[in-house]
Amino acid sequence: MWHNIGKQRPAFAEEPGPGQESVWDYPRPPALAEFSQLVEVRSGDRVIAQSTRCKRVLETASPPTLYIPSHDLLPDALIQVPGTSFCEWKGAAVYLGLADAPANSPAVAWTYPQPNPTFEGLRNWVCFYPGRIECYISGERVRPQEGGFYGGWVTDSIAGPWKGGPNTSHW
Repeated sequence: MWHNIGKQRPAFAEEPGPGQESVWDYPRPPALAEFSQLVEVRSGDRVIAQSTRCKRVLETASPPTLYIPSHDLLPDALIQVPGTSFCEWKGAAVYLGLADAPANSPAVAWTYPQPNPTFEGLRNWVCFYPGRIECYISGERVRPQEGGFYGGWVTDSIAGPWKGGPNTSHW
């Protein structure tokens, strides 16, 4: 478990229960951690991705994001779609959509083709938006992080609150 040495959780933070992690114990700047639980991404009956070799990005006040190696994705299931964004830690992201989706469908994932050196381990790995496509960790359906822009993976194993919801923009 990640702990910020010398840092206390804010008074409003939930106390993690047995088997839970607090997003307030995650580091800042964020850290990259190996993750070996079964991660699956589905579009209807089709499995788009399945892996036990994922990486989590852990950052204070955010649910983890899970990145899947590109070789564990269904070949040709995703295509690059318009749009980019920039993360101060990871660099420039490009967006991916389902190859068989109608034109102008929203992106379901993103990737970093040329990440900043600290996050080189994410080069061409893919993270999906759990609010736009079905994502599972060890059979548990992942819930999306609030706020639309964020792609955190919310499960019963994390305690919050986390940024993205009302009155959290100052975190």
